Amino acid sequence: MNLAFLIARRYFLSRKKRSFINFISFMSMLGIGVGTMATVAVLSVFNGLEELNRSIFKSFDPDIKITANVGKVFTPDAGKLAQLKKLPGVDYVTEVIEDNALVMYQNGKMVVTLKGVDDTFQKNSRLKGSLVEGQFLINQDSIDYAFIGGNVYGALNVSLDNVLEPLEIWYPKNQKKLSLIPENNINKRVLNISGVYALEQLHDDYVYVPLSVAKELTEYTSQRTALEVQLKPEANTEKVQKEIDRIFGSKYVVKNREEQNANLFRAIKIEKLFIFIALIFIIGVASFNIFFSLTMLVIDKKEEVRTLYAMGADDSLIKMIFFSEGAIISVIGTVTGLVLGLVFCLTQERFGWLGMGMDTALIDAYPVKINPFDFLITAVAVIIITLLVSYFPARRATGHI
Repeated sequence: MNLAFLIARRYFLSRKKRSFINFISFMSMLGIGVGTMATVAVLSVFNGLEELNRSIFKSFDPDIKITANVGKVFTPDAGKLAQLKKLPGVDYVTEVIEDNALVMYQNGKMVVTLKGVDDTFQKNSRLKGSLVEGQFLINQDSIDYAFIGGNVYGALNVSLDNVLEPLEIWYPKNQKKLSLIPENNINKRVLNISGVYALEQLHDDYVYVPLSVAKELTEYTSQRTALEVQLKPEANTEKVQKEIDRIFGSKYVVKNREEQNANLFRAIKIEKLFIFIALIFIIGVASFNIFFSLTMLVIDKKEEVRTLYAMGADDSLIKMIFFSEGAIISVIGTVTGLVLGLVFCLTQERFGWLGMGMDTALIDAYPVKINPFDFLITAVAVIIITLLVSYFPARRATGHI
């Protein structure tokens, strides 16, 4: 065993060490441990929130979305559309017309996102797993229906049992000259409501209707606002996306699910980074206890230092002894914090004992996802900071002779 580490370990475990120095050393380890635990716990919660958003988007957003590079609508080329549907890995393609519209129900009215979809939506959409009331359908027996989100359901006080009260959808006509009679400037369509889904507030203000209804309201004939591509489970998203890019060319924007929600995921990553920096800064402040502990230990052990010099020790050995003392405190505190952080994550994942504290929350407890890289980067950052703090009193130890 290294001589410097052996002496440092004896100093650390020595019962003759003055109680106040011992107390500061203990507080140093405690501060580093709690800070490390908090860091890995918070980073794991951010990972859990990111994963939760991914699961929500998986139910709502397509694997790949094709939109116009310029303008709001485009006319899909029949040949390219046929090629797209035949691509290996593509399960189905949904033609979409999406825009804002006004809906009215009884005495209530609300601006919603109207989304017209073809029959592949009713057959295959994962949104059916978020059905909370009624049926998941937009057309049955040649009768068109509206499928609405939870925000629309709540804001308009909709009752599915009241079949005599339909949903009225208004959309402005596409005409150059406006009529003096307001109603002549509006396309209207009345539909019964089939069901309600509840996913997440940002996505619950949609009203899904058949593509034919959306075409009638918007007066789009062959034009679409998007093509939504759903892939087979075994498909390689990146490979399929490149093939779609090749087929459609630069006039179209082809985005995978991650790119469709790039702003949100970027915001989560930036917030996670700043939280990490803030917590590491707090750990850095707490690690100054090591500085004071080692400084007092150097003063307390100056007689032993003189003895070591008399026995032939040089400056490097003396510095390494006190540096090793700081390293012991640092490593014990860091490892303890990592273990406690892991225990927190596992128990939170299993029992969900730390709740969101909101009745309207999508989930009851904070989600967590353990990422080994977070543990590694936290440990490295904490140890580097604490060792840097330990270096300066260890360097000054050679002056106490």
